[in-house]
Amino acid sequence: MSLSLTASLASMASFGRAADLTGRIVITRKITKKHVTMPVYQLRGASAAVETDTSAPINEYRSVVVFLEGELPDTDAPVQTELQQQNQRFDPQLLVVPVHSTVSFPNADPIFHNVFSLSVAKKFDLGYYPAGQTRVVKFDEPGVVQVYCHLHPNMYAAIVVVPNRWSARPADDGTFSLSGVPAGKYGLVAWHMSGGFFRRNIQMPAEGSVDVVMTIPVREESRQ
Repeated sequence: MSLSLTASLASMASFGRAADLTGRIVITRKITKKHVTMPVYQLRGASAAVETDTSAPINEYRSVVVFLEGELPDTDAPVQTELQQQNQRFDPQLLVVPVHSTVSFPNADPIFHNVFSLSVAKKFDLGYYPAGQTRVVKFDEPGVVQVYCHLHPNMYAAIVVVPNRWSARPADDGTFSLSGVPAGKYGLVAWHMSGGFFRRNIQMPAEGSVDVVMTIPVREESRQ
């Protein structure tokens, strides 16, 4: 038997064994700030705008997506979903979709909007369109796509295009679970809408379960 065939069979066998990953995100301080005009708007000539601050408490975990990176075999089937523009906001503000999914951007406001993104994962500009119309974008590359409206600098949303089926939104207490993860070494990624990316390496066994605690922001002693 050739070495290449042996390696291929070994790889297939490893994907046949899986374990469950359970964990908790621990956020040690407030990350979410008042929304100000993002740097991308400086390229568009928009004036700065600050969103009105509210007294309602912010649940930081609702701004987090958790997913795995690495040599993983399965991807979720693409979906068709929407990111609505209503009351001069995007709804939802955080959207998670599998690779090759399509997102519709319906305008439910009685005014024009112009949705755009300059993100590396997907650049687009949907132009001006009125209430009752929509535009559709397909997302063929994994990554975070920051979405804005050219006419309203306070409008912001993020679309996280995940590379495989192992992704989750944490519960309000920060807990999450990813089931049936094949044995191997992977990167566990937590992305926060204001804090950005946080990563750690994990080793998944052939069976059983692994429990992890991921601190955001990362404590200095954990970097060593």
